[in-house]
Amino acid sequence: MSNINQSSENENFEEQQKKKNLNDNTTSIKLLPLEKSRTTDKTFKKSVKSAVPKNRQEVLKWNGWGYKDSKFVYKDGAICFTGNRYPIGELVLPYFTEWAETKLNINFSKKRNAQPLPSPDKYPKPKISDEVLEKFKQVGLSTSIEGIDRLVRAHGHTLHDIATLRESFFNRIPDIVVWPNGHDQVVQIVHIAKEHNLAIIPFGGGTSVSGAVSCPSNEERTIVSLDTSQMNSLLSLDKENLVATFEAGIIGQDLERELHEQGYTSGHEPDSYEFSSLGGWVATRASGMKKNIYGNIEDLLVHVKMVTPTGVLQKNCQVPRMSCGPDFNHIVLGSEGTLGVITEVAIKIRPLPKCKKYGSIVFPNFEAGVKCMREVARQRCQPASIRLMDNEQFQFGQTLRPVPGYFGLVLDGLKKMYITKIKGFDPKHMCVTTLLFEGDPKDVEIQEKKIYEIAAQSKGIPAGETNGERGYCLTFVIAYIRDIGLEYNVVSESFETSVPWDRTLSLCRNVKFCIAQECKKLNISHYLLSCRLTQTYDTGCCIYFYFGFNYGSLPDPIHLYEMLEEKARDEIIASGGSISHHHGVGKMRKKWYPSSVSALGVSLYSATKHSLDPDNIFSTNNLIPSRL
Repeated sequence: MSNINQSSENENFEEQQKKKNLNDNTTSIKLLPLEKSRTTDKTFKKSVKSAVPKNRQEVLKWNGWGYKDSKFVYKDGAICFTGNRYPIGELVLPYFTEWAETKLNINFSKKRNAQPLPSPDKYPKPKISDEVLEKFKQVGLSTSIEGIDRLVRAHGHTLHDIATLRESFFNRIPDIVVWPNGHDQVVQIVHIAKEHNLAIIPFGGGTSVSGAVSCPSNEERTIVSLDTSQMNSLLSLDKENLVATFEAGIIGQDLERELHEQGYTSGHEPDSYEFSSLGGWVATRASGMKKNIYGNIEDLLVHVKMVTPTGVLQKNCQVPRMSCGPDFNHIVLGSEGTLGVITEVAIKIRPLPKCKKYGSIVFPNFEAGVKCMREVARQRCQPASIRLMDNEQFQFGQTLRPVPGYFGLVLDGLKKMYITKIKGFDPKHMCVTTLLFEGDPKDVEIQEKKIYEIAAQSKGIPAGETNGERGYCLTFVIAYIRDIGLEYNVVSESFETSVPWDRTLSLCRNVKFCIAQECKKLNISHYLLSCRLTQTYDTGCCIYFYFGFNYGSLPDPIHLYEMLEEKARDEIIASGGSISHHHGVGKMRKKWYPSSVSALGVSLYSATKHSLDPDNIFSTNNLIPSRL
C-alpha cells in the first residue's frame, strides 16, 4: 500500500512540474529538486568574506595581473618585487636584473609608462533602457553602469587585453554590471534578458587567457556583465560522503580557506588559484597542479546547476555515478559561458593531508627528465605534483634569488661542484623536476623512495626540498613578470597543449625550431622560449610554453606576438598536440575548434546551443561564431 501511495505522490509532483514548466520558461528541467536529496543537518548557507572585494579595483590592478601591492619594479639599479604576499616579496633580485639585460636586451633607462585610468567622461555611454534598469531594480539586484566597473569586466588576461588597457581602449565594453546574490536572482536576470533581448556575458574571476569574457565588437544589443563574485557562499558540507557544495562565484583561495577550517581540501590548485572562480573552473574544464591525487575539475565535479534561457540544467540526485545516457555535466564542462550561467557546484573533498613534503631532481638533459616522467606515469606512482622544467626555464628560475649562497639553489656552492664536476652535468643542458608529496607520512615515504629510484634510472640526482618548494611557489609569481616586460619593450605570454608520450619530445623541439625560424625572419634576436611538462597521464602529458621577445623598433608588437603564437599553435597541432589542455578555446583558439571536434561535433554543439539558448542570449562568441 505504501508503494502505491509513493507512486501517486511522484505522479502528482511530476504533473505539477509539467504545469509549472508551461508557465515559466526559466523553470528547471530537473525531475526532482536537489534539496530533496539532502538531509537538513548537512545543508546551510555560510557567507564567505572574499579576498577579492566586490569593487575589484580596490585590491587588484585594473591594467595588470594580481594584487596592486605586488609587482616587479626596477629601482636603484635592480629589479625587486614589492609587497609581502609572496616568498620573494621585498627582495632585490640582481641576477634577474642581469638576466633581463643580457637575455632580452632590456634597457632600464627607457620605460614605457601605462596610460592613467580614464576619467569618467571618457567611457562609452552605456546602451541600456530605463525600462530594463527598472526591471533589475524591481528584483533587488545590485547593478552599476559606472565606467570603471564596466571596464574591469570587459577583459580577461590575454596579452592583447593588458596591452589594450595600458595604451588604448576596447572597441566594446559591457553596458551594465549586475551582481546576483544567488541562484534565484540569476534566474530572474536571464528571464529579463530573454524578455528584452539582452546579451549576457558571465564573469567570474576574470583570469581568462582565451578572450572568453571580452565583448563581441559587433554585438548591438545591451551587454550585461553578470558578475558572480557575490555568489560565493558555502551551501553544504557533507562530511560522510565527502562532498561540498558552493555557489559558483567563490574564488579558489576562499574556497580552500573555508574547507581548511573544517579540516578538508578540494586539492584543486590551478596557477590562477588566487583569483579564478569555481564556476570558471567548470566552464573551462580546468586543471590544477595537484591533479595527480585529487583529479582535474571533471573528476572533482559531482553536481552542477546551470541557468539557461530555456530552463535550469541539473541532475535530479547527487550520486557517485549514473548509467542513464550521456552525462549532462559534460554539457556544462567546457561550455565557456555560451549556454548559461553556472550557479552552484558540488565537488568532492578530501581530509587535509597529514604530511606535505617538497622535493626536486636534477637531470642531465630534458630527454632524461621526460623519460623519468614517462616511467613515473607508467607505474602510476605520481606524487601530488611533478613538473619538469627545460633548461631555459631552469636557468631563468635560478635568477629569481636575492644573493649568492641562497640556501638550497641547485647551482650554488658545493651542489654546483658536485653536479657539474663530479657528475658531469652541463649547466647549459640540465633541467629540474619539482615535486610535491601529500598524504599519510608512511605513504609519502614509500612514494618518495619510489620516485627517486625511478629518477636514478635516468641519471636523476635529488636536489633538495628547498628547490622543490621554491619552484612550486614561484608559479604564482611568474604571471607578474609580463607586466614589467611591457614597460620595457618586451611582449610575452604562455600557451599550453596536451600531447601523447611518443610525440612529447618532437613537439617541444618542433615548436622551438618553428619560433626560432620565425624570429630569425623578423630579425628578433632577443627572445625566450621555454617549456615545462606540468601534468602527466597514462597516455600523455601537458606541455606549457613561455614565449617573450624584445620587439625593439618593430611596429605593432601585439599583433606580431599573436602571429608568432599562431604559428606555434599550428606547429603544435601538426606535431600531434591539442588546441588546449586547460586554458580553453574562447575566441583566440576557435579557429582550430572545428578541426579538433569534427564537423559533426560542431553540429552537435550548435544543436545544444540552439536547444538551450535559441535567441543567443549568451552571446560570448566563444568556441564558434555566435548567431547575431
